[in-house]
Amino acid sequence: MPGVRCIRADTDGGYLGGGAPRVVWLTLGADPRVISVCSAAQRLIQENRPCHLVWDPLTGDLAQLLPIVRAGCALGTPENIDYAPDLLPYRQPGVNREGRLCVQIGVLGSPREPFTSYQMIGLSEILAWLDSWQIPRRWPAGMPAPFRQATRARSRALWALGGHFGASQVPDCENVGPGGIDIDQIVSVGTITGDLPEPVRTGPAPIRLGPRTAHEIQAAPSLSAAAV
Repeated sequence: MPGVRCIRADTDGGYLGGGAPRVVWLTLGADPRVISVCSAAQRLIQENRPCHLVWDPLTGDLAQLLPIVRAGCALGTPENIDYAPDLLPYRQPGVNREGRLCVQIGVLGSPREPFTSYQMIGLSEILAWLDSWQIPRRWPAGMPAPFRQATRARSRALWALGGHFGASQVPDCENVGPGGIDIDQIVSVGTITGDLPEPVRTGPAPIRLGPRTAHEIQAAPSLSAAAV
């Protein structure tokens, strides 16, 4: 992502398998007022479960851990950044590699407190970057489930359509974030609202046949000795 600090992970999820491009929004179970983007990124790298971006919606701080054309490793792993090696799977689910793009964005926040209630500084830049990779701004599965209702069914048919998803909507995963975020706020950021007015079309003056009237005829300048 242009202009973003790069904290490169040593490992990634490998080649992407193809299909509709998609974005998955995760929460990292970290308070952005306490944990920095750099600390969260380093923990994810240390545990071999990096996502593509780590974002602080309060300050706009952002770090990129993986190239967008490589698979991430965060889906299907514990959502918080507390060190818990016993909970880490031996092998990441294959869903990490589905889609010609499967961008994973780890947000400093908790599913109990949807990050759309924050200022979301830097969101427009993130969406512009995703737009440049032609990832459609649609949420096929609708609004992600609130924290206490995160056991809703996860549809493979909707997942196959591509677009934006919460981690709680991804098949073969047990993630519960990002909670009940307001997807309309994400979709509408940086877009033009309302129709542009039609331009005023002015054609050439009509051609009139016939003699000119007296007020349309300009007198020719007279010649004088000074003008010769």
